[in-house]
Amino acid sequence: MGKSEEYEKRAEELILPVINENNFELVDIEYVKEGGGKVLRAYIDKPGGITIDDCELVNRWFSDILDENDFIEESYILEVSSPGLGRQLKKPRDFERSIGEDVDIKLYRPIEFMERGKRLMAREFTGRLCGYDGNEVTVFLGEETRAIPCKDISVIRLSIDF
Repeated sequence: MGKSEEYEKRAEELILPVINENNFELVDIEYVKEGGGKVLRAYIDKPGGITIDDCELVNRWFSDILDENDFIEESYILEVSSPGLGRQLKKPRDFERSIGEDVDIKLYRPIEFMERGKRLMAREFTGRLCGYDGNEVTVFLGEETRAIPCKDISVIRLSIDF
């Protein structure tokens, strides 16, 4: 486990009490390099959507706890936010809640599928999420349903249709 993963795991342990106390959901925590610095970002949600006041409440509490525990060696920026409309699917509950929804998928290598009577090869596409079993994601693409191994998926997120 790398340093970023260790920081994310420890941060998740520390944030869960305030998340649970307020009936929020912790969607994800990431520790990433952005621009010239590091960012520790917590994505939270609740039924009906998260508000700016919710984010502020968690940010203040979490910031104090992080200061007390001081386990991150370098300087960083703390952000608490909503996962947004085009939220990335990462955890089993994300997939289960999104079955029947359209998703945008990026793969590490292209796959072949039928669309409008033509065979296509693509690494990026939009399809309807039909299932998830922990190892594969089942998606309806154009004219057929395909099972895609999770290890082949770079990013999968809810599709935003404007």
